Amino acid sequence: MSLRVEDILGVAFFDVNGLPREYFVTDVSPTTGWVQIVFQALGLRSLLAASLKLEGFHQITVHTDEQTALVVRRRNDYVAILVEGCIQPEDVAILDRLTQWIGRLDLLALEKHPHFRRA
Repeated sequence: MSLRVEDILGVAFFDVNGLPREYFVTDVSPTTGWVQIVFQALGLRSLLAASLKLEGFHQITVHTDEQTALVVRRRNDYVAILVEGCIQPEDVAILDRLTQWIGRLDLLALEKHPHFRRA
């Protein structure tokens, strides 16, 4: 599986507490329902981290029937992207590329990119 920017269906920014801040959608996927699933996953992660004294969280992958959301922890926020299809754990090269891309992702660049629009 190879991915292009055009394969990304949505992007969401969350604050350090896991609360949604900004959403970007595409013409292919104009809904933001997936953001609720990511929000719940971040809440569960926080609960488990507090209960089990877990540290060092960097990424979550959430699979739905037809899509995958990849959530990456950055210094001051979390960023989630939604892609079509299922990204498997063995797709290491794709996960690494996406994680690096998310790490460099800039809110202003998304606002200017013709593929995305603010929801």
